[in-house]
Amino acid sequence: MINYNPREWFTFIFRIHKADTVKKLFPMFCAIAIYSAAIAWLELEVFKLSEKDHIKNITSMHGLLGFVISLLLVFRTNTAYDRWWEGRRQWGALVNNSRNLAMKIQAMLPAGHPAAAFFRTMIPNYAYALKDHLRGEHHPSKLEGMSAEDLEKMGTGIHIPNYIATLILKKANELYRQQVISGEQLITLNTQLEAFADICGACERIKNTPIPFSYSVFLKKFIFFYVMTLPMGYVFGLGYLVIPMVVFIFYVLASLELIAEEIEDPFGKDANDLPTEMISANIRKHVQEIL
Repeated sequence: MINYNPREWFTFIFRIHKADTVKKLFPMFCAIAIYSAAIAWLELEVFKLSEKDHIKNITSMHGLLGFVISLLLVFRTNTAYDRWWEGRRQWGALVNNSRNLAMKIQAMLPAGHPAAAFFRTMIPNYAYALKDHLRGEHHPSKLEGMSAEDLEKMGTGIHIPNYIATLILKKANELYRQQVISGEQLITLNTQLEAFADICGACERIKNTPIPFSYSVFLKKFIFFYVMTLPMGYVFGLGYLVIPMVVFIFYVLASLELIAEEIEDPFGKDANDLPTEMISANIRKHVQEIL
């Protein structure tokens, strides 16, 4: 995720970063510029058409279609941002639940109890395992205090966040059987452990449920055909200036679609995705401070 100061206007205007849509769309800019130039040259130089030979009210049609595209893109970006924000809410809930679980364990366990070391490593391990699970990765080196047997099981393709949550729950039940904690205290801990599974499920729902295919394809086709017909409608009023105008309009419309595509899956490694690596590191730091 990019950290920035929203008050620095001029910095934004001239700043180019790896997620900048200009770099991604540059080949399309060139192709559309060539296409627009060809249309303008054919109509103005080859066929020598004039405005009276042109289809009436075609610019009005483009205005109406532009309004429709604007509504569709607003809906598209709002839907993508809702997914991004929901992902951020779930990771915020993971931070709070990790801290609450650590504080409750610290208050319940006798001073110097060896189980504190187990929870001090396993609670942050869950955050790191969830981060890698949502990215389709597995990094055993990020997990602390895991036995060789546990690491071997994790390498078999099991659901690693569930496995770590199960280890934590087993440890809590073991403390109850040893009468280190009471039944009421176990119920209190169970609330936080259930929240871990709920957060994982919510993140998987966001990850595995993309925008419907038909909607995404329709919007892309709509933008493409709209931009392709622009030179035919405005070449007589603008001449060869229609080339930069069409490129700029395509830049605006396509950039909104690209931004929506990037943020609708907020758990990856793109520049605008959630800083799950940093959040996991903060969870480890805070849990270790508490325990």
